Order: sequence, then C-alpha cells, then structure tokens
Amino acid sequence: MNISPRVRLSKASQVQSMNTRIPYHRAVGWQPKDEEMNLQQPPLTIFMTQTAYVRVCAHAGTDLDNEVGGWMAGKYCHDSQDGIPFIVIDTILPAVYTEQGAAHLTFTGDTQIALHNHLEEHYPEKVFLGWYHTHPRMGIFFSQWDTWLHQNFFPEPWQVALVIEPHQSIGGFFIRQPDGTLDQRNYFGFYELINKAKRSVVFWQNMQPAIEWINETKEVTSK
Repeated sequence: MNISPRVRLSKASQVQSMNTRIPYHRAVGWQPKDEEMNLQQPPLTIFMTQTAYVRVCAHAGTDLDNEVGGWMAGKYCHDSQDGIPFIVIDTILPAVYTEQGAAHLTFTGDTQIALHNHLEEHYPEKVFLGWYHTHPRMGIFFSQWDTWLHQNFFPEPWQVALVIEPHQSIGGFFIRQPDGTLDQRNYFGFYELINKAKRSVVFWQNMQPAIEWINETKEVTSK
C-alpha cells in the first residue's frame, strides 16, 4: 500500500508523566470476551472516565454509514508506588475538517491545527493520548491506513487507538507492545473510572467485567 504522508505531528518525547496513585480502587475493569485476547496482558493500563466513554460513543453514533473519529486527551502517568505507566482518558475531541467515507477517515492538516489549538486553549494541562474512529459494519481491527496514521500522528508508546463498531455496539483499544509493534487484530479492554455508586455505563457487547470486579460486587452484595 503506497501512502504519501499529508501531515506528521512532532514527537511528544518532551512530555513528562505525572507521578500519582494508579486508581484501581475506583475503577471497573473491562476485558474482551474473546478467550485468546484475555490471555494477553495489556502493555499499558488504560483508564477512561465515564464522561469520556459516553461522549466517544455518542460521537460514534452520529454517522452510521461513514467513519467518524477524533482525538483523546488526558493524563500520562506513572504509579507513585511501583512506577507502572498508565493513562487517564478524560477528554474527547471530535475531529473537524476530516475527509471521510464508508471505509476511510483522514485527518487533514487543518484538523491537526484545530485540535492542537483547542487543547492548548481549553486544556493546557492535558496531552494527546491517542485517537479514535469507527468501523461501521466492519468489526474491530486496524487497517494498513490506521497503522500508518497511528505511527505518524501518535508515535509515543503511551499513545493508543480506539476502534468502535457502532452497529454492533462493540469497541476495543489498540496498544503498542514494548518493542513498538502493534497487532492489527488483537485489541484490549480498559478500566472505567466510576462514580461513587459504582454504576457502570459501559454497554459494548464484546466486553465483560474483569473477574476481580465481579468478585468485589458479590462481596458488597452479600454484606
């Protein structure tokens, strides 16, 4: 596949991570129902706020015939106790000035400028953590174009990609391995940062609660 780059983001290697406690204590773990994918340990731990999840799903449903997408922002962190890297996605920025169709989505130079300006103006303390896009009626996978876009727009190991199939209500994250490679077929789950009532908003049909969350829920109910 011969692809000519239209725009390339400068590398974010100067970004300094935050040292803070990893928020397992207020999160629901979601993992793929596919047994083979469940055997794989995510190279990076992803947390996503309920507001971000609802907004990305809402945008995914705005066009069920053509691909839509945008960028995700939030915090890049290391656990203050054991140094484990993790990200917290709390901001969803739908892309403007895109070129889109039933099976493609292109972020133009104007898209890059608009989203960077918006982040700098409204969320100066946050960083871009990756991007998302939909695959209407196509399933969850990474195409060659998706891979090229990810490598050129989001080159850092802590930057991820989310693919959503709105017709089936399924989704999954694509994360680089430590050696920089990315499997185009295997996706990962995430941790949903929940409210005090511990009420989940996740409805993707290809995800199931992690075992530790199920056990914790049973313990709370029995008490």
